[in-house]
Amino acid sequence: MHILLIHQAFAALDEAGGTRHHELARHLAARGHRVTIIASPVSYLTGKTRGRRLRWVERQSDGPQITILRAYTYPALHRSFLHRIFSFISFMVSSFLLGVGVRSVDLVWGTSPPIFQGITAWLLARLKRVPLLFEVRDLWPAFAVAVGVLRQPLLIRLSEWLEQFLYKRAKVVLVNSPGYIEHVRQRGAKRIELVPNGAEIAMFNPQDDGLTFRQQHGLEGKFIAMYAGAHGMSNDLGVVLQAAKQLLDQPQIVFILLGDGKEKENLISQAKQLGLTNVHYLPPMSKNEMPTALAAADICLAILKPIELYKTTYPNKVFDYMAAGRPVVLAIDGVIREVVDEAGGGIPVPPGDATAMAAAIQQLWVHPEIRQQMGLSGRQYVETNFDRAKLADRLAELVVEVAKKR
Repeated sequence: MHILLIHQAFAALDEAGGTRHHELARHLAARGHRVTIIASPVSYLTGKTRGRRLRWVERQSDGPQITILRAYTYPALHRSFLHRIFSFISFMVSSFLLGVGVRSVDLVWGTSPPIFQGITAWLLARLKRVPLLFEVRDLWPAFAVAVGVLRQPLLIRLSEWLEQFLYKRAKVVLVNSPGYIEHVRQRGAKRIELVPNGAEIAMFNPQDDGLTFRQQHGLEGKFIAMYAGAHGMSNDLGVVLQAAKQLLDQPQIVFILLGDGKEKENLISQAKQLGLTNVHYLPPMSKNEMPTALAAADICLAILKPIELYKTTYPNKVFDYMAAGRPVVLAIDGVIREVVDEAGGGIPVPPGDATAMAAAIQQLWVHPEIRQQMGLSGRQYVETNFDRAKLADRLAELVVEVAKKR
């Protein structure tokens, strides 16, 4: 079967960014399916143009291939909201033109955000007379409104209309968190399926001490609290800086903020103003490199702004942290807290509370036996319930079932 995925923010395993779709595509190919992905040459995380050729074919042994096609995208992704819209629209148009030439497609897989590429997926599905599988990776535009990025009433109404339009016309709406189900149901989705975020268990070795990474960055003998991911408005990393300030009198504890995003320069400036000698910023790393980085961490941090809607999310990073066998200090409420609590894989703290975060970090520093037990428990829980290979089985069954109903 041939699956066509439209995904502006797609990142391969050798690139920085979320790699859920490359991992799932590999599993689908291993199960005998051919996958073509139309993606942007501009990194959604950094806003920089990748140095990758515009067509890339990945073949799994002698099985079906994964073909990645890069469609033109206006490059000034992070310059302003208006430039961001130009970027989305340029990809929407160019990906449609590129997708017209992809032959013998059995199913079109659209994904949001950005939601504009959902229009491309719907049009291509109509043109090729095949079903549309529409995936919701976060609740756009609701998240954008909640965080204050989308404010114009007319744009909000148009965005909400487009959201409902796509939900109603998809054969199946796929969600990556159980917290999204009620939202998409209320907005007209006829059928909803859950394939949650998870981790490639085989990539991570909890026994790795990360010594090479520590030596490379001069961190031998330090207690490392690591955040790995986007540095954006939603990530509330200013709270991490405030927690670091409270722990300045413990020089053994250091904070590593690994990644990139629109707020990174502001965060670096804030750290200087606060005199934080215990915070280190590292550039984003590819997913292939992340196991080495997480192995160097003693604990890992996951944080979002204290917004009610963020209680619905299943952040990918939390599953990677637990797969690496590292306890999580979790400043996110809702469904992901239920996972961490049930797993015994970390310490939840109230979102936005730097004092509580600092106290949790200090507790885990003082009690290595608790760290070890939480890391082991989290790894075992993710291995049982959120292994990407097992989750891909459900996705493979779903795409075959939907494609047969064309």
